Formats: sequence, C-alpha cells, structure tokens
Amino acid sequence: MSDRQPGKRRVVLWRHGQTAWNVENRFQGKTDIPLDDTGLQQAERAARLLAALSPTALVASPLQRAAATAQALAGVTGLPVQHDRDLVERDGGAWEGLTGKEIRERYPAEYATWQPPGGETSAQVAKRVGTALERAVDALPPTGVLVVASHGAALRLGMCHILGFPEEIWERLGGLSNCSWSVLGEMRDGGWRLVEHNAGTLPEPVMSDDSDDSSA
Repeated sequence: MSDRQPGKRRVVLWRHGQTAWNVENRFQGKTDIPLDDTGLQQAERAARLLAALSPTALVASPLQRAAATAQALAGVTGLPVQHDRDLVERDGGAWEGLTGKEIRERYPAEYATWQPPGGETSAQVAKRVGTALERAVDALPPTGVLVVASHGAALRLGMCHILGFPEEIWERLGGLSNCSWSVLGEMRDGGWRLVEHNAGTLPEPVMSDDSDDSSA
C-alpha cells in the first residue's frame, strides 16, 4: 500500500467484451484477438451504465479487445484512455489458441495445476496486475473513480493482490463474465473492500446491520 491519504476512491475492474475465441473456448492469453460484433455491443451497453458512476480516470490493457472496450466508455465520458502494458492478460505459453478440451488432453498434468507451459504463474500475474492497479490508484484524487478495462484472469488475480488475499484462497473468487465488472471501495485505513463482483448493473447501497464503512 502507498502512503497516499485515505479517501473514498472507487475502482471498477471491467472485463472486455466477447471475442470469437471466447465463443470457441480458446485460451487467449496475450494473443491480440479483437472483439466480435456481440462484444462491441456489450461494450457500448456497459459503457452507458458505467458512465453513471462518473469515472474520473480510465486505464486499459493495450490488447485490442480491452482497448476497444475502454474506448466505448471514453466515447461516452470524454475521458482519455491510458494504456498500461502491465494490464495485459496472463501469458498462456503453449496453451494460447487451444480449446479447453485440447489443453486437458495434451497437458493433463499442467491442466491439473492450471500452469501453462512457458506461461506465467498465478503469483506473477497477481503481482504484475496488482502493482499496475496500485499505481493507477495512487494518481487518483481522494474521491476519484477509476475504471480499468482488462482481462478475466488478469483482473481476478490483480484484485486478489490488492485485497490482500493469500494465494491459497484465490480460487474462491469467481471469474468475470464478458463485459461485467467488479467494484472496490476504499476503506478508512486505505485498504479495499469488494463492493460488487461480476456485476452487469450499477451497484446498489447495502443496507444491513453488518459493519458499516461510509467511505466504502
């Protein structure tokens, strides 16, 4: 955690829209696959919703599926898109371009531990993406809202990093659907709370007897 002053920052972690390889269940990794027509429509719909959160900064992976998703929000809000190479998807090594069935059949041992030959480990991705998220947050004012357009594995693992989850429980956090997002709210101590996960609608206030944190 940086030495920034705690505030009421929010971070919206937004997965890119659908691609042809998503439909075919192919491991994309760092391969630069574009959005398909459905993915473009998803991005436009999501952008209209996310604009209501009044984002103040927009950062994206430079891979075209994430960059095009971010551009849909830029078109609605007028925000410039900043690209960060550290937000790209997990390097899938030998798995890139293969279907899930092909991976299971050709690499059973590696599939069992979900470690692509020649690719990145989960810990490497978590640190890379988490550090990029922290860097972007540090540039936000105390009430800023950051939207990050990136990729499924990258965002899930980066989120685990900044939430401070130990690696042994990372798999308990489910993934993000195409063009869905998660929302993190800053807490009083400068840490983060998961407010919404894998959402496709705007977050609603939580009214309950649970521990209240007005800054979240």
